[in-house]
Amino acid sequence: MKKLVWLVLLSAGFQMQAQTDAALKKHYEEYYRQMAIQGDVRGVINALTHLNILDYSVERRDTLAYVYANNEQHMQALNLLGVELGPEDSDIALQVKALSLKSLNQPKRALEHFEALFDRNPNAYLSYEIADLKIQVGENAGALSAIEYGIENATDDMKYAFYERQQPYEVSLKSALIHLRGLAQYGMNRNNIDKAIASFDEALAMDPNFNLASLSKQALESRKEQDTTTTDN
Repeated sequence: MKKLVWLVLLSAGFQMQAQTDAALKKHYEEYYRQMAIQGDVRGVINALTHLNILDYSVERRDTLAYVYANNEQHMQALNLLGVELGPEDSDIALQVKALSLKSLNQPKRALEHFEALFDRNPNAYLSYEIADLKIQVGENAGALSAIEYGIENATDDMKYAFYERQQPYEVSLKSALIHLRGLAQYGMNRNNIDKAIASFDEALAMDPNFNLASLSKQALESRKEQDTTTTDN
């Protein structure tokens, strides 16, 4: 009899806990919707974290990681997802890992995630990211291959934003890729400065306000002048 009473109480306890969890889940779902409406990022993160504890799902975890990354909280995003490349990763997870690792100055790790995204959905924007990272790690030949794909597939309405000035600005994606081509050309052969400068000129012809291309050109022209002075002496 005592055993039966214990089982009934245990069953009732589980039922009450299930009802409590269901009520909490409903509460945090409503809370999440309200925080999203108000644009309260901290509230959205809080709601998703509680929902993940109450009713875990990969989709919700990936959404939470995306919110972290979009709020420049890259370590928190990676703590959720990890940094390893997995075949089961969703597109959102790959994107978050790639962007967060790039932001944390981990170009080699970021590169493998960008390449996995490109394998799933090749496009000119991803080719830019891949080329940029390949240049950073010294894979200039591979960067040139990605750049040529990007130039061939970029359309006139595609833009890329730069933030090296106090005031951010946009240029066409094609001119941004051509600027990268100049950097890769110089990286492959530092004695052929003119070829790289010609690429910078091509990018500037398309977007005269392209400050980064202008700075790159000035740097190589200064290097060329120094080399000429050294040779003459």
